Amino acid sequence: LSLTAAVCGEDSGDAKTESGSKTYPPNSKSNPLAPTSANISYGEHERNKLDFWQAKSDKPTPVLMILHGGGWVAGSKVNVPRNPRFLNLRAIVGEGISVVAINHRLIGKHTEGVVPPVKATLEDVARAVQFIRSKAREWNIDKDRIGSYGHSAGACSSLWLAYHDDMADPKSEDPVARESTRLWCAAGAGAQTTLDPRQLKEWFTNPGYGGHAFGDYAFSKEFERFLADREKLLPWIKEYSPWGLVSAGDPPVYLAYGNEPPASGLGPDSIHGATFGIRLKKRCTELGVVCHLLYPGAENVKYKSPIEYLIATLKAPAAPNDIEQ
Repeated sequence: LSLTAAVCGEDSGDAKTESGSKTYPPNSKSNPLAPTSANISYGEHERNKLDFWQAKSDKPTPVLMILHGGGWVAGSKVNVPRNPRFLNLRAIVGEGISVVAINHRLIGKHTEGVVPPVKATLEDVARAVQFIRSKAREWNIDKDRIGSYGHSAGACSSLWLAYHDDMADPKSEDPVARESTRLWCAAGAGAQTTLDPRQLKEWFTNPGYGGHAFGDYAFSKEFERFLADREKLLPWIKEYSPWGLVSAGDPPVYLAYGNEPPASGLGPDSIHGATFGIRLKKRCTELGVVCHLLYPGAENVKYKSPIEYLIATLKAPAAPNDIEQ
């Protein structure tokens, strides 16, 4: 299956299968795909809401969770069916994959008293995966085949989910909390793959992102103070930075970037630069973990877009680590 899409996973007009047998109109404000169910609570906070699009099928379907971007400080699920920059919902559902789009707590607005602030956001996305699994029978979904996709911070969150150890609590009185948080696969556009200021300093000419995840560091403005505080922040960095969480046996991921990495030297874009992907792919290769990487001029690209990768992987006949990637 091949779907037409632009680099970074941004749909360009209609999505069409390679055979031409199916064409799907793009997401749009004038004609958004209405969810099967909207504003379902998956947790206790007012932002813990999700929308669900159910694919028609006689057997349980895979499901893709979509996480909005916005640096963890802004964004909303409402844009997912309305913005052509997101994956084409009609194409995903039409190919037999159900979709969930979620809201989560935002840093600054909903994280007072949470230390570090990013803990609230990432605990929410993990909870959403558990909630989806708890609805497997009711929603006719395959609880093993759950993927996650996001833009920017949403992509970083997807990587965190893919690489983090299972957060299920088998002894919890809450049946949702007893569900697994592990993914079948993940993908993202413009993903930040590390939140470690030392790595950011080593990778980019003008680093600035990441400090707001861990405390009162002005967004992209107080990097040097963030770097100076690294040692005291290190336990949190180890817990929430995707690069350091990768280990053998983790699910495959797909990363897309709209810019080329530099031929040599440090990367110029420390928020959405392809250098993030280059470094993570190198780490994954060392550990034997599959990491697909797309950017302008990239060679030997198996999948031309995140949506093509996600549909193929979520519908694959075997577990992703058991098939040739």
